[in-house]
Amino acid sequence: MKSLDAAVLGATGLVGQKFVELLSRHPSIRVRELVGSEKSRGRSFREFCKSPDGSVSPSILDSRIKGLDERLESEVIFSALPADAANAVEWKLAEQGKTVISKASANRMDPRVPLIIPEVNPEHLELLDAQRRSISGGLVCDPNCTTIILALSLKPLIDNFRIRRVFATSMQALSGAGYPGLSSLDALGNVIPFISGEEEKLADEPRKIFGTIAGGRLKEGDLKIFASCNRVPVAVGHMISVYVELRDPVKIDSVIDAIEGFRGLSELPSAPKKPIVLRSEPDRPQPRIDNDGMSVSVGRLRPGADSKSIAYSVLGDNLVRGAAGAGILDAELLAHRGYL
Repeated sequence: MKSLDAAVLGATGLVGQKFVELLSRHPSIRVRELVGSEKSRGRSFREFCKSPDGSVSPSILDSRIKGLDERLESEVIFSALPADAANAVEWKLAEQGKTVISKASANRMDPRVPLIIPEVNPEHLELLDAQRRSISGGLVCDPNCTTIILALSLKPLIDNFRIRRVFATSMQALSGAGYPGLSSLDALGNVIPFISGEEEKLADEPRKIFGTIAGGRLKEGDLKIFASCNRVPVAVGHMISVYVELRDPVKIDSVIDAIEGFRGLSELPSAPKKPIVLRSEPDRPQPRIDNDGMSVSVGRLRPGADSKSIAYSVLGDNLVRGAAGAGILDAELLAHRGYL
């Protein structure tokens, strides 16, 4: 992979800081520019960084934070902006010739924009070809963090079985709300059974992810997902209890074979060899011990109420696999496919 210079938009936020931390040790992508709000403009990144000591190089810590209206030199732009700011900035940068990889929700469902999970739908990068007929850069979006975790677990099932519908109940970590997020009085010893917009994203985004490309246009799939989303007092790690109804009878051994046979993208530096780690212990996965970076962990796999249904739990690191790591993997895929 060739060397690339990158800018991080929203660098002082929780996801932006995770981008910086992961890129600090990336073999080919160098953090060249950090961009923040007017409050942070001109200040050093060191003032905001909450990453563990030694995980970010001194040169990056001492970098001056740019404002959103300043010119950027980097070819690749990682956006961890709030949705309202992203909507105003991302297309403008793409029109200036930048390749923008966005974690923001603003443009995810735009039919022109690929919504990418590299192990799931890399062929959707074809939408960039259509973008580049009118602009010199391009915009790629990452799905919602919970969507990424769920979609990865569903991919081997969709490839091997006919799914009728999915019921998903999430237990989402506090870090998913950003920093400072919920107050401790709201979160401690509590479960909040509502996260604004989250259930809609978990129902809608997989239809785009599992859609098909024909003639340069995306046709959404017909995957039916009913989602219930909860915020729980866990620092990092989104867990989802999943119930899948199938159109045909299935044996658990066949499901195990499908999951175990699902492989990653070995040509990409950040891609895990096994995107799904299947756990056989009766009480796993658990956020405290099974957050596994770029892999998700599936456990409690068992038959459902009849021979045409299965149940399982899936856990993923919402800041790495669900956010910054996913965006970096997108950049690696773009470079490997010749888009950078």
